[in-house]
Amino acid sequence: MFHKEGAKIILISTLTFVILLLLSPVLISNFWILKTVQILLLLLLITVLQFFRNPNRHLEVDDYTIVAPVDGKVVVIEEVFEPEYFKDKRIQVSIFMSPINVHVTRYATSGKVKYSKYHPGKYLVAWHPKASTENERTTIVIENRIFGEIMYRQIAGALAKRIINYAEEGMQVRQGDDAGFIKFGSRVDIYFPLGTTINVKLNQTAIGNRTIIATK
Repeated sequence: MFHKEGAKIILISTLTFVILLLLSPVLISNFWILKTVQILLLLLLITVLQFFRNPNRHLEVDDYTIVAPVDGKVVVIEEVFEPEYFKDKRIQVSIFMSPINVHVTRYATSGKVKYSKYHPGKYLVAWHPKASTENERTTIVIENRIFGEIMYRQIAGALAKRIINYAEEGMQVRQGDDAGFIKFGSRVDIYFPLGTTINVKLNQTAIGNRTIIATK
């Protein structure tokens, strides 16, 4: 199953692959060079297809848990000052996505979208400390009946040039549903109230809609 945001790229990539595959025997006479080119074309197509995969991960909605919004590696767990919306101290958990991870963003919790804003910016590597405040990003706040207001940020990386965000202010959203997509390498930061029980550790692999990030 592939994400709808990849439909155009997948179509163009597949057509390009077929055309080049058909033309390659005409353009390349050397057998081994021909086979090498064909294998490289196939690997490139597979890379595009796997990047836009969207595994079906059903979960039972639970307002007492915050699930991972994306696949990736937990790279930050720390108390920070959040200057954009809360303007106070929060617990930040950051998940870094490499280009081979699933890049679908899912709602980590259910509730009402209180804030949704896009910020243009730089394209520092996603694990850079200033990526949260200087890179292209979106900031979304969801008010959950148990946790209160939970913020997450979709942050572009060095290769990501487009962030897709479905959250609009006033929407009621459901935990586990698609919240957007970030193309080609990125990171998501989640901000929790102080005192929240964090259930993950640094360098742990998180799986979207599976790994429980925090509990009440």
